[in-house]
Amino acid sequence: MPTQSVLVRDSSFLRRVLQQYLSLLKKYPVITKSVTSGFLSAVGNLLSQALEYRKNSKENSPKKKISFLGPLHYAIFGLFITGPVSHYIYQLLEVLLPTTVPYCLIKRLLLERLIFAPAFLLLFYVVMNALEGKTLTDVQNKLKTSYWPAMKMNWKVWTPFQFININYVPVQFRVLFANLVALFWYAYLASVRK
Repeated sequence: MPTQSVLVRDSSFLRRVLQQYLSLLKKYPVITKSVTSGFLSAVGNLLSQALEYRKNSKENSPKKKISFLGPLHYAIFGLFITGPVSHYIYQLLEVLLPTTVPYCLIKRLLLERLIFAPAFLLLFYVVMNALEGKTLTDVQNKLKTSYWPAMKMNWKVWTPFQFININYVPVQFRVLFANLVALFWYAYLASVRK
C-alpha cells in the first residue's frame, strides 16, 4: 500500500518555512532573534531534564519529574536577554572591528571571549536565580561555587564556535548559530547550576 510522505519531509514545506524565517529576520530582526532564542533556550532546558531523567533511570536513582518552570525560565531569558543582547553585541563587533582592521579575527574573538562572555554568564546566573525566586545570598553562593568552573567550560566549549560565528557566519545568522550551539550549552549549565 503506497503511503504519502510526512509533510516535514516535503522539501517545498521546508523551503517555505526557511523563506518565512528569512523574511521575518529581515523585517523584524530583534524580535525574530528573540523569539528564536526563547524557543531554543526552552528546548535546551528540556533536553537537559530529559538527559538527567534518563541518567537517573539507568542508575536506578530517584527520578525527578520534568519541570515546566525550567523551560519557562529559559524561554524568558532567551526572549528578553539572549536574543536582543546577542543581536546588539554582534552588531557592535562589526562596528568596532570591521574586517579592514588588522587582526580583526583575533581581536573580535578576544573581545567577545574576555568581555562579553564573562558578563553574559554573570547575567545568566543573576537572572535565572531571580526567576527561581532565590535571594541575593543564594546568588552569591552559587556564583562562588559554580561561576568559575562554568566560565572555564564556556571558554573551552564556545571559543572555537564563536571564532567561526563572529568571523565567518553572516551577521544576521549569528544569533541563530549561537542558539543552536546553546541547545547543548544550556543543558550543561542547567546541570552545573544544581
